[in-house]
Amino acid sequence: MELDLQLYSVRTDLALEAKEMAQGPQKTPIPGVNEEVEEADGIKVTRLAVANNAGSQAIGRAIGNYVTLEVPGLRGGDTGLQQKVSVVFAREFEHFMDRIGIDRNSSVLIVGLGNWNVTPDSLGPLVVENSLITRQFYELVPDQVSPGYRNVSAIAPGVLGLTGIESSEVVQGIIDRTKPDAIIAIDALASRSLERINTTIQIADIGIHPGSGIGNKRRGLTKEILGIPCIAIGVPTVCYASTIVNNVLEMMSRHFGQAGAGATQTKEIMGMLDDISEQERLSLVKEVLEPLGHDLIVTPKEIDEFIEEIANIVASGLNAALHEAVDPGNVGAYTH
Repeated sequence: MELDLQLYSVRTDLALEAKEMAQGPQKTPIPGVNEEVEEADGIKVTRLAVANNAGSQAIGRAIGNYVTLEVPGLRGGDTGLQQKVSVVFAREFEHFMDRIGIDRNSSVLIVGLGNWNVTPDSLGPLVVENSLITRQFYELVPDQVSPGYRNVSAIAPGVLGLTGIESSEVVQGIIDRTKPDAIIAIDALASRSLERINTTIQIADIGIHPGSGIGNKRRGLTKEILGIPCIAIGVPTVCYASTIVNNVLEMMSRHFGQAGAGATQTKEIMGMLDDISEQERLSLVKEVLEPLGHDLIVTPKEIDEFIEEIANIVASGLNAALHEAVDPGNVGAYTH
């Protein structure tokens, strides 16, 4: 019987990683996927545009635009770097709003997806907590709202296991009553790379599917479903144990090569694992771990501190991007 390797594909929510896997080690260009890279001050910005169905099928991502901010230095807790990331994030987010027609007068609903009781999944609710919310002033005292602020509301709808209600159903009900012009959805993601956990922010204009990072397939928050544009913001906070084991095997193979071990010695140590593809190797790892219940979802031990910091970075960038009156250089998060 032939093994269906699609069941064992590396799970990632990052379009950049999906593109890298599709390219392979040779980094072969993918027709229909355009890439632009910019790097400065320890912040690498990669802009991907999936332009057609061929590109979409090649990397397994919907047609649309994706921006990834990679900042390895975030692990160091450098507040100066965090401020720079907020400024860059605000700039990229403004470009996204311009691209899909969200002007300075458009009202916005921020949706913080995730479970506030589970630290690596609490990004969305924390961003909502630190966002500058103004809709109540537009409803109650519109004549007293200063220039430079837009109509912004927010909700953290919880998760299906807590409420018994799909997040998209909660959001649809709010849209029907409050009539926002656009949605901004924030959620925690899964990555295939240990280096990108807690150091990466992705922005996408194709919406989001709650729970996709841990393999749940449920009704999403997209323009097709909700009827208004939806920008998704995500930060990878978890990684599968099988992905970690697979990465370690790759690192071991590279280490033996850098240590001067010849091909014969590397072959003796790694055996057939050094000859098969990444997908085949991952299938073997999962075949061992899953029946034992050991293919865990893993998050770093520093997640408690990091989740607060990255939520402040995202909220600060959003505040500056959404409200002209907020100075992008003064990126302290707003607190209620």
